[in-house]
Amino acid sequence: MHGCGRSILAHSALQIKGLSAGYGAARVLHGIDLTVERGETMVVIGRNGVGKTTLVETICGLTSHHAGEIIVHGTRVEALPAYKRNRLGVGWVPQEREVFKSLTVDENIRIVGRAGAWTPAKIYALFPRLAERRRNYGSQLSGGEQQMLAIARSLATNPTLLLLDEPVEGLAPLIVQELVRVINQMRSEGSLALVLVEQKHEIALANSDRCVVIDHGEIVHRSASRDLLADAETLERLIGVAA
Repeated sequence: MHGCGRSILAHSALQIKGLSAGYGAARVLHGIDLTVERGETMVVIGRNGVGKTTLVETICGLTSHHAGEIIVHGTRVEALPAYKRNRLGVGWVPQEREVFKSLTVDENIRIVGRAGAWTPAKIYALFPRLAERRRNYGSQLSGGEQQMLAIARSLATNPTLLLLDEPVEGLAPLIVQELVRVINQMRSEGSLALVLVEQKHEIALANSDRCVVIDHGEIVHRSASRDLLADAETLERLIGVAA
């Protein structure tokens, strides 16, 4: 159960059971249960400050674990440090992007690379704009290009579970369109599981398979994304916006 291809295929990409977590003694998440299958895109939505980013950071290993289980491809990881979870296939693209600004685009990608399907050539095919700027330093990129690089760098680690925290926040509409194309192309790969936290609810629901809504650190709704997108009344009640 620790890494052979057959065992990975036999398990859900992510299972969360009775998870409570937060920062220090403060609990933000309460009794979270969640399953994400291989090849599935799950979107996590909700009002500001309800625990969405905390959930992603907890899966990565960056918060205080209080109770419950986090299982990645059949392996319990809640007691493991973040770097070991990454080695088991958990990739993360944080809100802050955190690209290496003193390295070139190519160096950013290659410095974290691991063997697998996502080679530098395949990543550049996904991000033609980065291919054009591969010799530019991180500090010379626009905000949208830095976000592309943050996703590209995470893909270079060849994750099996990729966590994206607000990937299109604050970006120009053309860049948002480009990143939506990238997300859908990643979805079409068939084996990569995606967990997407996103404030732009309409975009998130239109480009995912299932959704959960979090409020006050608890899951208050779960459904197929298309069903919630089509239900303006429920969407308004849950997150205060009309679809």
